[in-house]
Amino acid sequence: MAYFTRMTSSFFALLFFLVLACEARVPGKTSRGFVRTNGAHFVLNRSPFLFNGFNSYWLMHVASDPSERYKVSEVFQEASAARLSVCRTWAFSDGGDTALQISPGVYNERVFQGLDFVIAEARKYGIRLILSFVNNYNDFGGRAQYAQWARNAGVLQINSEDDFYTHPVLKDYYKNHIRKVVTRLNTITGMAYRDDSTIMAWELMNEPRCKADYSGKIVNAWVQEMATFVKSIDRKHLLEIGMEGFYGDSMPEKKQFNPGYQVGTDFISSHLIKEIDFATIHAYTDQWLSGQNDDAQMAFMQRWITSHWQDSSTILKKPLVLAEFGKSSKDRGFNLNARDTFMSSVYRNIYNYAKSGGTMGGSLVWQLVAQGMENIDDGYSIILAQNPSTAGIISGQSHAMTTLAHLVIQSDKSKT
Repeated sequence: MAYFTRMTSSFFALLFFLVLACEARVPGKTSRGFVRTNGAHFVLNRSPFLFNGFNSYWLMHVASDPSERYKVSEVFQEASAARLSVCRTWAFSDGGDTALQISPGVYNERVFQGLDFVIAEARKYGIRLILSFVNNYNDFGGRAQYAQWARNAGVLQINSEDDFYTHPVLKDYYKNHIRKVVTRLNTITGMAYRDDSTIMAWELMNEPRCKADYSGKIVNAWVQEMATFVKSIDRKHLLEIGMEGFYGDSMPEKKQFNPGYQVGTDFISSHLIKEIDFATIHAYTDQWLSGQNDDAQMAFMQRWITSHWQDSSTILKKPLVLAEFGKSSKDRGFNLNARDTFMSSVYRNIYNYAKSGGTMGGSLVWQLVAQGMENIDDGYSIILAQNPSTAGIISGQSHAMTTLAHLVIQSDKSKT
């Protein structure tokens, strides 16, 4: 643990220096331009865009009840104060309670207006959104709900939820949902989603997986088809897949970096698809390496990030985002210091790789919630107002990434 303590102390010293060296840009004062990519870098109005961000999957669902919308505002306000500038959240809820999509092509306007509010409120606080179209898991419907809808409609040969990737009826259901979301006219801003720069990117699926084909080829074909479709109706926004980063058959030697198993995706081949603008990885070392100590988990995390950063730099030549990571309070032996140390170490890696050429664009911690939301606490929930030490670490990373972007700008100017 002493090794991590030394790293943490050095990291905070670096953050302090950087914050003093250059005034951080304040969210809410940023340009309304679209975030784009230039090679392996994110850019905003032709300047480098590096960020620190967060996940809050629940925003639309809570905002569908106007009396609960203050929780969305609270999280955005606290996130803005911590200089967090990107949020990833769901633009789906298929069947079940508080469904956005009640059945194929049938939508709950009240829930859609909740998403309208989320986008409008994010714009107010200068936070950009990554919106995901569907879930791999059964939570909020997911692929399983699409398969059940088809069975209910009498569609034959629906054997499992993996048919989501291959059956034409299920693919049409999904495309119709994409079209409905992308072309939605926001009832608050009056702006179509596809014209709103508040949205940084679309995500095809939260953590796609496929038991029917562990090589990654089925998911790869689906990504190609759906990415082409999204770009056919919206070329203004970036697009990413939502992958966790598991390696597949295209580069078998890379499988050694997987946490002992595969999930039916291929990080390399799918992210080489030209319509995919940037790569993502997720990392839950406390789940993937359950029972191993903090040092072993952090060592895996460093290898995981390093391997994908190298791939993004040399093979994909696209930006990389650590789109989910965290440390669960429900794990045996958890304590706040361990989480803060873990997050500081991860942030240090993110910063160093961003500094080394900019391919690492940023990270999104899982997850921020408002006060009084204990009912959805999955162990990873963070309430910034109640966790000052963690909030300080998060804010410090935000300052560091923003300042680094400014330093890159100044360096580029000095070369011209």
